[in-house]
Amino acid sequence: MEDKIIHVNGRDYHWPKNPLVVICCDGSEPDYMETAMADGLMPNLQRIVGKGENLRGASVIPSFTNPNNLSIVTGRPPAVHGICGNYLLDPETGDEVMMNDPRFLRAPTIFAAFQEAGACVAVITAKDKLRLLLGNGLDFSNGTAVSFSSEKADQCTSATHGIENVLDMVGMPVPDVYSAELSQFVFAAGVKLLESHRPDLMYLSTTDYVQHKFAPGSEGANSFYAMMDRYLGALDDMGATIVLTADHGMKDKHLADGSPDVLYLQDVFDEWLGKDCATVILPITDPYVVHHGALGSFATVYLPDDADAGELCMRVRQIEGIDTCYTRAQGCILYELPEDRMGDLIVVSGGGQSSKVIGTSADRHDLSGLKEPLRSHGGITEQEIPIIVNRKTSNLGENLRNFDAFSIGCNHIADVAAAAR
Repeated sequence: MEDKIIHVNGRDYHWPKNPLVVICCDGSEPDYMETAMADGLMPNLQRIVGKGENLRGASVIPSFTNPNNLSIVTGRPPAVHGICGNYLLDPETGDEVMMNDPRFLRAPTIFAAFQEAGACVAVITAKDKLRLLLGNGLDFSNGTAVSFSSEKADQCTSATHGIENVLDMVGMPVPDVYSAELSQFVFAAGVKLLESHRPDLMYLSTTDYVQHKFAPGSEGANSFYAMMDRYLGALDDMGATIVLTADHGMKDKHLADGSPDVLYLQDVFDEWLGKDCATVILPITDPYVVHHGALGSFATVYLPDDADAGELCMRVRQIEGIDTCYTRAQGCILYELPEDRMGDLIVVSGGGQSSKVIGTSADRHDLSGLKEPLRSHGGITEQEIPIIVNRKTSNLGENLRNFDAFSIGCNHIADVAAAAR
C-alpha cells in the first residue's frame, strides 16, 4: 500500500506495513518479565527482544488503569483526552461516579481515526468497564471493527461489538473476573482474530489481578507470564508487529506483618477541618475492589471555599509516607491532568522507601477480600513500564511514554522509518 498518514490528536501515524498489535499488560512492572525471562519461562519473549527492543518508559500519573489505557489509545495525556482516573467527582453534577462513560472522553481514539480511513481494527479488553471507552467512535455496521471484553464475551452481537459467537471462536468459557484466565482470554482471542480478521491495528488490554496478588518471581506471577509467552510467540509467528507495554507498575503496599500500609486521608481532613468539610476522592476506585480494596497511591481533595489550599498542601506534605502534595494548578501542569476534573489538592504517596497507600476513612474500606499482602499502584514508584518491540526501531528519541506505543509501531519500525525519510 502507498504510504498513508493518519492524523489523530495532533500526531501523525503511518499506515503499518504489517498488522500492528499493541498489548497493554496491566500492572506489569518491568521486573515481572525480566525475572521470568531470566528463569527461562519466556523463551518467545527472549527471542522477541533479541531481534527487537527491550526499552523503558513512563506511564501517566495517576498510574491507574483508565487514564493510561486511554492515553495509549489516543496517543495523548489526560489533559487532552480527559480521563484522569477510574472514578471522579463529576463537576457537572457533584456526584461521585465511575469514569467509564464515553461522555467523559474528550479526544478520538486512534482506532476510530484509522477505521474512518479504511482500516480494520480490533480492541479486546479484559474488563467491560473499559470497552465503551476504548471502542468509542467505532462503526460496527460494516465489518471493519471488533470490540469486546473477556468479562462479557458471551454477550457480543454484531451490532454492538462487531462480532458474535466469541466463546466458540476462542474455545474458552467466560472467565471469572478475578482470575488469570480473564487475561488469558484476551490473548487467546487476539490470536484467533489475527488469524481470521487480520486487522490492521489490534489492541489487547489485560487485567492486573495477578500483579496485585503476586510479586515478580513468585509462582503465581511466573505461571501467568509463561502463559502469556505462548501467545506472544503465536502473534510473532503470524508476522504481526508487536509493541508490548503496560498501563502502570505495581509495588508492595504493606507492613512487615502483611497488613496494608494505609493513610486514611479523609479522617485526617475531618480532624483538621471538621467532618466531611473536605472530600477525598480515590481515582483507583472501580467495581473490582477485591484485589486492592480501593487503596492506591494517588488522591485528590476537594476543600471548602474558605480553606487555604496552599497552607493545607504544606501540612499534607509533612505527613509520613506522603511523597508530595500539589495545589490543583501545580499538579495538573506537572502531571498533564484536566483541571476541571481534579480537586483543590493532588496527593501522591509511597515515594522512596515508603509503601503507603491512601484511603478515605477507615470505616469505608472493606479489606476482607485481601487474601495476600497488598500490592497496588497510583504513584510515582509505579510509573516505570516496559516498552518491548519485536522489531528494531529508529529515531525514537528520549523520555518514552506508554502512550507512544502506536507511534512506535506505525512510525519508528526501522524499515518504515527509513522509507518515510
